[in-house]
Amino acid sequence: MSAPERIPPRSVTPVELLTEGELTVRGRIREASNAALYCTVAHEGREATCVYKPVAGERPLWDFPDGTLAGREVAAYEVSEATGWGLVPPTVLRDGPYGEGMCQLWIDVTPEAELLALVDGEEPEPGWRAIGLAEVGEGRTALLVHADDERLRRLAVLDAVINNADRKGGHLLPTEDGRLFGIDHGVTFNAENKLRTLLWGWAGEPLTPEAVEVLGALSEGLKEGGALAVRLAELITAAEVDATRARVDALLASGRHPEPSGEWPAIPWPPV
Repeated sequence: MSAPERIPPRSVTPVELLTEGELTVRGRIREASNAALYCTVAHEGREATCVYKPVAGERPLWDFPDGTLAGREVAAYEVSEATGWGLVPPTVLRDGPYGEGMCQLWIDVTPEAELLALVDGEEPEPGWRAIGLAEVGEGRTALLVHADDERLRRLAVLDAVINNADRKGGHLLPTEDGRLFGIDHGVTFNAENKLRTLLWGWAGEPLTPEAVEVLGALSEGLKEGGALAVRLAELITAAEVDATRARVDALLASGRHPEPSGEWPAIPWPPV
């Protein structure tokens, strides 16, 4: 009698792992402004580390409805996936030890990557883009710059689409394999213009052909009944979906990276 055929273990996707896995809290990330728990998640022989942010641990904000930040984090992931750029780690909405919340794959960062810097002078060196002047103490100022990096440029486009009100330096996670992720997207998708970011280096410049193509695909997905519109409607309000659609169409119409509106502080504080 021949031996039975061995069936290799089924591959578990990160989203399935985060959604179906057993979530175990290992500690708390104390620097976070809302409750953020460091966890492991295990499913069908696979385990990973992740961040779990329960809705119950969200602090009220004057300009965002209570209990909506976790859904906005997932919505940012959905838009990122629709771009094909993969700029947001896998993120799901699920039940956990402290109730429903956002669960996101943990990203290990390479400390060698330099994306932000303070430099003397009024103009950035080649390979860098100016953000603005910053006070560095004792009456001195320095020029805050970010890398002229295509990964950051893509993230700047994503932030314009999702209306990110808090793109700080600490939310940029470069990895050893050359990828770049953005995290902390709880204050996004507001129907009013609230874009606050460190990534102003391309403000007013033409969008890349790649970005125009991606925005065109987003526009299709955001049409009434489109796959992305349907998915976002489960996570944010109808008015916010409409505003997202309008932002994409405005970017396509202008063909340029947005500039600070002057109606809202352009750079988050603290910037890192």
